[in-house]
Amino acid sequence: MTPRDASDANDNRWSDLDRPPLNGAALRRALVRDGGHGGLWCDIEVVTSTGSTNSDLVELAVSERADEGAVLVAEKQNAGRGRLDRQWTAPARSGLFFSVLLKPTGVPVERWGWLPLLTGVAVATALSRVAGVDTALKWPNDLLVTVDGEERKAGGILAERAGSDAVVVGIGINVTLRADELPVPGAGSLALAGATTTDRDTVLRAVLRSLEQWYEKWRAAGGDPVASGLQETYAAGCATLGRVVRAELPGGTSITGEAVAVDGDGRLVLATEEGVQQPVGAGDIVHLRPA
Repeated sequence: MTPRDASDANDNRWSDLDRPPLNGAALRRALVRDGGHGGLWCDIEVVTSTGSTNSDLVELAVSERADEGAVLVAEKQNAGRGRLDRQWTAPARSGLFFSVLLKPTGVPVERWGWLPLLTGVAVATALSRVAGVDTALKWPNDLLVTVDGEERKAGGILAERAGSDAVVVGIGINVTLRADELPVPGAGSLALAGATTTDRDTVLRAVLRSLEQWYEKWRAAGGDPVASGLQETYAAGCATLGRVVRAELPGGTSITGEAVAVDGDGRLVLATEEGVQQPVGAGDIVHLRPA
């Protein structure tokens, strides 16, 4: 993947002075490993716009035109996707919309399902540290912040297989989205949550560094969520645990119960009124009442 910065003669990158463009060259200098040694990130490409950074990076990975540690960032996505093929839309430069390519060699494939949860932990940790925003996790991959006393979704994560040996993880974070720009009532942003900084370069650096640390720790443990500390840390920051929730499952069925644990496979365990502990590996979770 050849680095190139977002630039387009027909696009005024400074049209909104509150939302300056990312500095691709500075990001590469700060994060890309030197001479192929040390560090996870091998390349950071910033583009003005694209359909979906996940789709683009999956295509590059499958065609072997991108290596592990490639990062693709878009100032605007025209066909951004969340889980269940939901659309993700936001004004240009109002957030961070990027994907990373990971090849977790040495980790059993059955543990790769932890990658979106690991990414959530890494992002939440970074946002708390660099922006002073208390970020919680809604299982499996939503980032929650508090705006005017209400829980709001400020970001999401989408992991997709890319061939037999790779996973592309997409991350979307609303950074400077204003109240009149919210796509749905339950959305939020770092700015609305009172972030101490909304400098996207600063936030992106912190997120990528945190993701690198957690990924290397998890991979060094062979993907073991206990030995790496991932399972415990995820549970501690998961806003879903301790609540009564409804899991809307593929196929149109649903299960209601109290979310009591995240098991060793990263599944959410619900305790139903029938006294059954039911693990949920995929589905849409609706929080029915506070913990």
